[in-house]
Amino acid sequence: MGFLVSLSETIGFWIGIPIGILLGFFIFIYYEPRDVKDFGPNKSLEDYDSSTLIDLLPKLPLWVMNPDYERVDWLNKFINDMWPYFDKVACGIIISTAEPIFSEYIDKFQIKSINFEHLTLGNLPPKIHGLKVQESNENQLVFDLALRWAGNAVIVLAIKLFSLEINVQLIDIQISAATRVILRPFVPTFPCFANIAVSLMEKPQIDFGLKVMRGDIMAIPGLYQCVQEVISKQVAGLYLWPHTYEIPILDSSIGADKKPVGILHVKVVRAQNLLNTDFLSMSDPYVKLSLSGERLPAKKTSVKMNNLNPEWLEDFKMIVKDPQSQVLQMHLYDWEKFGAHDYLGMQVIPLNVLIPYEKKDFTLSLLNSMDPDDPHNKKPRGQITVATAFIPFLEDSKKFSGIMDYEQNGSSHDASEKISLTGTGLLIVTIIGAEDVEGKNHNNPHAVILFRGDKRKTKSIKKTRNPIWNEEFQFVLEEAPVKDQIHIEVISKRRSRLGFMSKEPLGHVDINLSDVVYNGHINERCYLINSRDGVIHVDIGWKVI
Repeated sequence: MGFLVSLSETIGFWIGIPIGILLGFFIFIYYEPRDVKDFGPNKSLEDYDSSTLIDLLPKLPLWVMNPDYERVDWLNKFINDMWPYFDKVACGIIISTAEPIFSEYIDKFQIKSINFEHLTLGNLPPKIHGLKVQESNENQLVFDLALRWAGNAVIVLAIKLFSLEINVQLIDIQISAATRVILRPFVPTFPCFANIAVSLMEKPQIDFGLKVMRGDIMAIPGLYQCVQEVISKQVAGLYLWPHTYEIPILDSSIGADKKPVGILHVKVVRAQNLLNTDFLSMSDPYVKLSLSGERLPAKKTSVKMNNLNPEWLEDFKMIVKDPQSQVLQMHLYDWEKFGAHDYLGMQVIPLNVLIPYEKKDFTLSLLNSMDPDDPHNKKPRGQITVATAFIPFLEDSKKFSGIMDYEQNGSSHDASEKISLTGTGLLIVTIIGAEDVEGKNHNNPHAVILFRGDKRKTKSIKKTRNPIWNEEFQFVLEEAPVKDQIHIEVISKRRSRLGFMSKEPLGHVDINLSDVVYNGHINERCYLINSRDGVIHVDIGWKVI
């Protein structure tokens, strides 16, 4: 009897298996699932019903739905070809950035070591589903792009806790983000921009899996949504516009003009025991002050007649662009009514020895030159005494050492309106260019700036109605120009065959500076008065100390 039971069980098993497979085949092959929608390769969007479109639209590229966005297959092809090399570079940056962070946790919480066991971004590059270039008056290129990445990255982190090694693996990374990329500033050196700034225009959608010791912890109920939301908020908080992630491409000293970062206050106090270069009387000394790397005319003290121990007590303000490399140059001369002025000596002060906001006095022996092998330096030439103080602009204060001590002593500036309107500052006027400026007789335009009796002008560009100058002018002011106007005029001039110079106004504009003071900066295209279609492009900034 037992034999018959065993035989029937064996026969039933071997017959049941084929029948089950055959039954499953009919169920799964011949009965089509109702929740799968066949979109069809040749259907237009108008052929779908509303429910199908709701499922389909989020998957479409942005250039399909928004005509402002362009299709960039060429850029995706470029990214695809460059991705293997970018993968190596990006992984190297990730490792070098993460190592200092990991080192902070070593020997804490019984952690012995943290390192990457395996790191690669995979072979599936991100796709750009649309690109839109934004118009901007600034010296930059701005474009928005829709970025999606469903990669096969492999990121395995090995954490040694006590004597146990724990592996944490990040898998199935998917990212969808609206990204803004800014190339700035433009420079006359390849690749023609110095930095890449990246920011997010909305909270990104980030999806990933997380395994610990090969166990998927994202399968824990409620944990998946919580972790995804926290990660998305943290990323958005760091890089959501206007916050940016800056990627330097060129050194700031290459190709680009450095911007002012502060003002150097110099008081020329006195000089002692100067050389006497006059035959029948004593020298008539004065001092010329300049900063290295600047093309601006040197500042001069008054002339002290017939005096080898002059006392000036004269104050000067000088614009600083690079306090780490610039030096204050002081040259003394004996004034002569006729002929060249006699040279008395020189001395320099490196700005990197100055502590921001701290006054420092110097009494220096004059030299013939800064060449240590110059034999003329052995000759006594007297001494010069000056007092200096470097005051950074408010927006640049955190870049320099000494700011924390200064703030702790209670002397810190406050970026309030009151201080902005009463403190010393720098007005920076950049004449970028003009468009459609046309004269009746000739078109050789240059721009003239009139401000508080000070007159500056750009170079003249011949035979053009659309000149581009890109020239910067700076005005050091004791108080904010809230109630002031700046007058800018475009003039064309030409020399006739007889040698006479003829001028023809092409238009002018008066700009109120109150908006510049309150906003810190404007960049505008202004229509010229007394010009049919003329427009001038200016950039005006106000920096406070």
